[in-house]
Amino acid sequence: MAKKVVPEEERRRRRPTRQGVVVTQQLIVETALRMLHEHGRDGLTVRRLGLALGADPSTLYRYFRGIDDLTLAIADELIGRAMRGWRPTGQWRTDLREIGLRIHTAYLAHPEAAVLTASRVSGRANEIAGDETLLGVLRSTGLPDPDVVRIYQAFVDQALAFAALDAASLALPEAARAADERVWHATYAELPAETHPNIAALAPLLVARMNDSAYPTALEMLLDSAEASIRRARRGGDRADT
Repeated sequence: MAKKVVPEEERRRRRPTRQGVVVTQQLIVETALRMLHEHGRDGLTVRRLGLALGADPSTLYRYFRGIDDLTLAIADELIGRAMRGWRPTGQWRTDLREIGLRIHTAYLAHPEAAVLTASRVSGRANEIAGDETLLGVLRSTGLPDPDVVRIYQAFVDQALAFAALDAASLALPEAARAADERVWHATYAELPAETHPNIAALAPLLVARMNDSAYPTALEMLLDSAEASIRRARRGGDRADT
């Protein structure tokens, strides 16, 4: 049975831990992020978290219902970090581009956490605020609501999908990641034109690009599609006014 979570002001430790700190929900999230970086997803356990905090492992249940609840809080923290300091310019394409790149960067700063959380929906404060902002930017273009939701879904899913894909590569052991990167040089670049004419013709370009993230390019393609939708919507509105 899930344990009851009480308000933070009622559950805050009155005394510092052995490490001289007072446990808070934010401290647990930050400690979990550090543990994910140091030990990977399998290393995030209640026992290890308690040791890292210098507190009894049961302390976690004063703040979260369990590891899955903590995972949702981590997801929300990453979104909060992505949006921290962002200010709108009033230019929808500039604003969406910056938000997308911020999300991608924030997740890649914590690869193990990104892989763990990119597919989750937390329903927490930072996520809700981010969604409200994105929808507001899209609605400011004058798009019909169905188009707003369609582009919003594609934008969010694209950002998180690339964050998970690129983070999974970063989360690999160094030797495995380096081996993957060498394949483009050692295998694809050596394929003969007689048997693989297309790969051979494009090998220098493939070697130059394929170890980098495609997210910036994919983001621009999505924004191009959104801009085309906006132009169509505005032309339709102009015709309706005549």
